[in-house]
Amino acid sequence: MDLIQRIAEELSVRNQQVAAAVALLDEGATVPFIARYRKEMTGGLDDTQLRKLEERLVYLRELNARRASILDSIRVQGKLTAELEQSILAADTKTLLEDLYLPYKPKRRTRAQIAREAGLEPLADALLANRDLLPEQAAIAYINADKGVNDAASALDGARQIIMERIAEDAELLAEFRERIWRKGILQASVVSGKQQEAAKFQDYFDYREAINKIPSHRALALFRGRNEDLLALTLKPAEQDQEEHQLCSQLLARYLQVMDAGRPADAWLAETARYAWKIKLFTRIDLDLKQRLREAAEQEAIRVFASNLRDLLLAAPAGPRATMGLDPGIRTGVKVAVVDATGKVLTTDTIYPHPPRNQWDQSIATLAGLIRRHQVDLVSIGNGTGSRETDQLINDLQKQHQDLRINKIMVSEAGASVYSASELAAREFPDMDVSLRGAVSIARRLQDPLAELVKIDPKSIGVGQYQHDVNQAQLARMLDNVVEDCVNAVGVDVNTASVALLKQVSGLSAGISENIVAFRDSNGPFSNRDQLKKVPRLGDKAYEQAAGFLRIMNGDNPLDASSVHPEAYPVVNAILDDTGKSIRDLIGQSRFLRSLNPASFTCDKFGLPTVTDILQELEKPGRDPRPEFKSVQFREGVEKITDLQIGMMLEGVVTNVANFGAFVDIGVHQDGLVHISHLADDFVKDPRDVVKAGDMVKVRVLEIDVSRQRISLSMKKNVDQDNAVRNEKPQKPAQKLKSQFVAQNSMSDAFARAIKK
Repeated sequence: MDLIQRIAEELSVRNQQVAAAVALLDEGATVPFIARYRKEMTGGLDDTQLRKLEERLVYLRELNARRASILDSIRVQGKLTAELEQSILAADTKTLLEDLYLPYKPKRRTRAQIAREAGLEPLADALLANRDLLPEQAAIAYINADKGVNDAASALDGARQIIMERIAEDAELLAEFRERIWRKGILQASVVSGKQQEAAKFQDYFDYREAINKIPSHRALALFRGRNEDLLALTLKPAEQDQEEHQLCSQLLARYLQVMDAGRPADAWLAETARYAWKIKLFTRIDLDLKQRLREAAEQEAIRVFASNLRDLLLAAPAGPRATMGLDPGIRTGVKVAVVDATGKVLTTDTIYPHPPRNQWDQSIATLAGLIRRHQVDLVSIGNGTGSRETDQLINDLQKQHQDLRINKIMVSEAGASVYSASELAAREFPDMDVSLRGAVSIARRLQDPLAELVKIDPKSIGVGQYQHDVNQAQLARMLDNVVEDCVNAVGVDVNTASVALLKQVSGLSAGISENIVAFRDSNGPFSNRDQLKKVPRLGDKAYEQAAGFLRIMNGDNPLDASSVHPEAYPVVNAILDDTGKSIRDLIGQSRFLRSLNPASFTCDKFGLPTVTDILQELEKPGRDPRPEFKSVQFREGVEKITDLQIGMMLEGVVTNVANFGAFVDIGVHQDGLVHISHLADDFVKDPRDVVKAGDMVKVRVLEIDVSRQRISLSMKKNVDQDNAVRNEKPQKPAQKLKSQFVAQNSMSDAFARAIKK
């Protein structure tokens, strides 16, 4: 099937849409640019469809390249038949393609190959063709000591190896049995003998079995991590009753060889060959294939979860351009303080020591109050690490003692702040600032604009993934880069304030061009219009076309430069102005009037209805931010550590991470609680992301508290009776669904809880 046609069918769109998108991608256009500014060409494909299209395009092109290589290899061997060529051309997955190539793939000398070299292939063919032959008697004619065939038994063993290899390399048979076991197979796990204590973090899998095609991604990755650390043994059984299934598969294999128990001399020998082929060749290969299939599927899901959480975090509500104080809590080392102005520029830094051993509580309050007054601080951003609740109490006391100060305090995630502080980027940004103080700056800025600050940090350091170090790192990096690019371009970037880290995520801009933009801005002052961007070194026509619509110039010469209207479409706006007799400043923001206009009246050969419609919507609210309105969570006073919690207590919290089995919620006690998927809502929840996302503020009820293991089980259900009923259920066996509500067979040990947030 043609590549374009296949992608079109998978996406349920027209061939012309896919062909246009592929052409644009091949020309160097980015997904954000195509989705926003080339709707006429692609028929309105959105960014999600385009990302899927791009992913499938890469896969299918790799598949076609491998297909061509395989055809060449088999052709050189002189073994390419018309039927085989057709099968290879029709193969739609890499797995099937490799199955077809297996018999022709250069390999080390196998026992079957040695048998062929000894001239035993005719014996194998004869026994398959004539079941009336007596195997032992037929084998005598093939005894040849010079070729290592010393007796009839050796000849028959060689013939068996040849038949077994043929069976194992039959693509159709392999695919059939692979799918059969994927549907019926059971994966069992057990602790490696003598390693019970070392494997304690995997104790939920010491006696575990589950249908292989039902194992969720987080559970699969836990199992594979345990195996890779040589703490768990994983065994695949063909079915619940593995012995019966083995026998059935052997019988089906014998049927493939057309072996029937008709009492003919060769029947028993061939049936035994079929059993050997199943046990030694086929099942061994299928065991490896299906475990790899499970792992790849689990990795893909883990990457998807990470990408979804990262998108939610990057698109979290910004507090906006307000003077902000960032506090990076510490106990012994002190609380690091940074004050930034509305644009994020650092005004001052300091270190205070309100906590033991110095206990300079009143002095610290006085210092902070002075800084807040001097710099007219509106917001106080407190990192949620060690000492955060104690520092939060410090600000509470400050507000009580200085009631004239109108400030709002917000607890923010400090994940990745230390990584940024020690990075080369931070060193270039703050060459003369102590590393420890850079974290406080990051904490302040990520409250003002999470997106602009978090793009400076490797996404894998932000802490919203599950088993991120166990997955394919190249695929993870590619997916996360796509998410960052999509988020940055969805919001747009103020070219006069953006950092290099933010600019380089804009469609069409490389790191080098971004550095040139900042250098040009520093030398020549703020950009006053988009045309000035063309003067930036190395920012050519193609880069300008890709980037201009996503770069904003606030309070510049042309109000349109602050919007997402692309400069190439300014003639459309001019036509609207000419037709309505209004100036651009009179037109912008006039929702009722703009909605009264007919978009079709302003279309032309170059700009169709989708573009004109987008322009009119943008003129209603130019430069509108797609992110939600900023709100802050208020942690309950007096609840600062896990021992302050009580079962049944109602609390406010913020979602820090979402996994397939539930959501982690920061309730202000230094240890996130888990809302298991079964407690996210009164109704059945299939995917936690249907209910919550990272950054959401939620109300939760405390279900269970395990102080020794630092575990907190929470519920978002409104029905108290349901919570009580579930909590009082008798725990089930490990081999069944759940051990307890918040263990949830997800290996939620202390080590896992830490690992999932790395």
